Amino acid sequence: QPPHVSAELGQTLGRLGQTLRDQVPAAGSTWGGWLPPGIHPDPRPPDEADVVVVGGGVVGWSVAYWLKMLEGRFRRHGMRVLVVERDPTYSRASTVLSVGGIRQQFSLLENIQMSRFSASFLRNINEYLGVPNEPPIDIQFQPSGYLFLASPEGAAELEATVRLQREEGAQVALLSPTQLKEKFPWINTEDVAVASYGLEDEGWFDPWTLLNAFRRKATSLGVQNCCGEVRAFVTSANNTIPSAAESARIKYVHIYMPDSLEYQPVACSIVVNAAGAWAGKLLEADGLPRELCQTPLPIQPRKRYVFSWHCPDGPGLSCPFLVDTSGAYFRRDGIAGNYLGGMSPPEEEEPDPSDLSVDHDYFQEQLWPRLARRVPSFEALRVRGAWAGYYDYNAFDRNGVLGPHPRLENLFLAAGFSGHGLQHSPAAGRAVAELVVRGRFESLDLRRLGWARLEDGEPLREGGVV
Repeated sequence: QPPHVSAELGQTLGRLGQTLRDQVPAAGSTWGGWLPPGIHPDPRPPDEADVVVVGGGVVGWSVAYWLKMLEGRFRRHGMRVLVVERDPTYSRASTVLSVGGIRQQFSLLENIQMSRFSASFLRNINEYLGVPNEPPIDIQFQPSGYLFLASPEGAAELEATVRLQREEGAQVALLSPTQLKEKFPWINTEDVAVASYGLEDEGWFDPWTLLNAFRRKATSLGVQNCCGEVRAFVTSANNTIPSAAESARIKYVHIYMPDSLEYQPVACSIVVNAAGAWAGKLLEADGLPRELCQTPLPIQPRKRYVFSWHCPDGPGLSCPFLVDTSGAYFRRDGIAGNYLGGMSPPEEEEPDPSDLSVDHDYFQEQLWPRLARRVPSFEALRVRGAWAGYYDYNAFDRNGVLGPHPRLENLFLAAGFSGHGLQHSPAAGRAVAELVVRGRFESLDLRRLGWARLEDGEPLREGGVV
């Protein structure tokens, strides 16, 4: 062919090659959000790990952090900890969809004690989670306190609960209706017999900041993570039917890659179920002997709405996290007349948890009338938005399940907090790590939160679930 044709063809191929080179990312960079089939943006799971933590929410990362902190420097080779999270965007995660409250006002001793530690942890968060050469952590804590209102029927119970909280060192005041009205003039005190108000270590903070702080610190200590979903296990149980006295060990977890039928078997010594709202479903996965899991883990996803509204004449900077006698709650959101709030529905009216769509009629028909009755200025509020998140709801007694599984020897549980997992995550993670590393609870005696109460049918009631 003529020389000029060859030259033009060469120039065209050269331009095409340069275009392709411009589009190919440099080593270590991403593909601008797009990846070829079979290539995953997150690291693949390793072939083996000492501990596999299933669930990369704030509880799971807290467990991972405390495992590394407690393993001790005497170990020549560090503990290999792997955190598995199926949704690295956290678009459906309970942690980041919560309203971020922390309080000392619980009715169960163990919950109060965990709150006491968590408050100390958050106050000194940079001593725990600070990473060298990184900016200090600011969780944007707002120390405005919780305010629980009690009707005449609930007054005695609230007063008894406050006595328990004070015995554990919590600073909580009891307010009469007159005192309540004097301190918060915007409240309608009708049908309120008494109120409890947290004076310190209560308020709200940014959940996303806490999650990332745990994740960054744990990663700096050598914790690995991967994107995937644990759908199956391999255990030591054989094909014969084991008796009730027998047990088994998990030998492998099967981690399925995102949007793929491909999975990676990971050999492990310990598994921690921190799967939140899906912790119960995880114990129904393939490979777990049904005979050893006859007592179900009664943890399920419950959908909860959070609504945002604006009211220029609403409560000001002194506005606490208010929990009404009706169960409705709200708190201030910033300083410009914005608020967040919601309410748990009755058991028989639970919304469908299959998706995170919001029923906006719920605000108009259920929440707004209760809010406006308690805070008359809310009659003129304007809704700004809404979202839905999941409670990892323990249908047995609305408390977390912490500790070893009774039949699966190397499986530990950290789930079922029913809305208070975020604020208890520092204490819960430490407790599970103590069991794994030291073989016992050391800092707090949380044995009553273990599996035994499920098998014995003896619930631990928590009256302070919001």
